[in-house]
Amino acid sequence: MQLDTNPQRTVKVSAPGTVANLVCGFDVLGLCLNHPADEMQVTITGKSVITISHTGEFPLPFDAAQNTAGAALLEIKKLLPAQTGFDIFIKKNINPGSGIGSSAASAAGAVVAANYLLGNPFTKEEMVQFALFGEKAASGVKHADNVAPCIYGGITLIRSIFPVDIIRLSSPPLWVTVVHPQIEVRTADARQILKKQVLLKDAIKQWGNIAGLVAGLLQHDYNLISRSLEDVIIEPVRSILIPEFNDIKKRSIRAGALGGGISGSGPSVFMLSKDEQTAQNVKTEMNKIYDAIGLLHQVHVTSINTQGVKIVTE
Repeated sequence: MQLDTNPQRTVKVSAPGTVANLVCGFDVLGLCLNHPADEMQVTITGKSVITISHTGEFPLPFDAAQNTAGAALLEIKKLLPAQTGFDIFIKKNINPGSGIGSSAASAAGAVVAANYLLGNPFTKEEMVQFALFGEKAASGVKHADNVAPCIYGGITLIRSIFPVDIIRLSSPPLWVTVVHPQIEVRTADARQILKKQVLLKDAIKQWGNIAGLVAGLLQHDYNLISRSLEDVIIEPVRSILIPEFNDIKKRSIRAGALGGGISGSGPSVFMLSKDEQTAQNVKTEMNKIYDAIGLLHQVHVTSINTQGVKIVTE
């Protein structure tokens, strides 16, 4: 493997937010958003350490092993000469704990930047493997449903992470409306409340919905996509953590959305629409619901990002 470890070179990347699970596909489906996105600058150095700095109000860890970007780069560093390190600067635009893939953006952005600086020696699957260590630092569990779409772009199916096996899925044009109520739901906490066992009848229904959603995406069948956006296992448990969840879902569908649900572990809620105008109508309904109860929130309307992490300067 040829690695360019010459120091004092810098690259900037845009690391986008993601929506994991896509309702029924817990830990196996995810899509990449065009915005919001973090801005990151990574410099390769002649030092043996990884340093982290950031702007913004969020208390990101400075210890590389505890930081999602740092933890991912520590795995890459094992393959490099001892006197090789990285300086990471993060402008965090994706709120931690929002359910829009904040930890994945940092991990994936750092890995793609390091891969570029090293001469692009790693495949996308290998980059996902490194980024998984960032997700483990954040939640205690390796899961690829955020880092995979962040690195691959578009909509991804994670068939396996041991070994990593990612399938990029085609889809018809889709717009995404994501509302983030200004509360935090930690991924680790959201995993703790999940049931450890599920009924066979529920598992069968869930498998049918996952297969239907994948088929609907590949066949560009909006009606099948809509019918398959149903979760009978995770959503009934996690939705209690999200204010007005049922009302948001009901009124968004009435406004024309195909369907949707919890974005990742929440508290954000996403809805898919055929076109931008419908997505904007969904945004209006979301605003009305949270304005009525005085809950601060942000709403993003965006199309699907087909590129993933992007190199913005060389």
